[in-house]
Amino acid sequence: MEAYVLVQTEVGAAADVSDEIGAFEGVLSAEAITGPYDVIARLQAENVDALGKLVVSRIHLVAGVTRTLTCPIVHL
Repeated sequence: MEAYVLVQTEVGAAADVSDEIGAFEGVLSAEAITGPYDVIARLQAENVDALGKLVVSRIHLVAGVTRTLTCPIVHL
């Protein structure tokens, strides 16, 4: 399964956060963006549990991350 994760960061941390997240296994891309969120990452995982572990155990622990919103991709 794949999902987009929108990340809010502390002021000035978006570039470092996107670089660190982008290096994680399972992260297809991570880019700094503008708007209410500072980083958008596209993740790929075997199942929803693995996806949740990647977000909670890895992304939430990155210095500068303040909040995330996970948006699973659906194929209609």
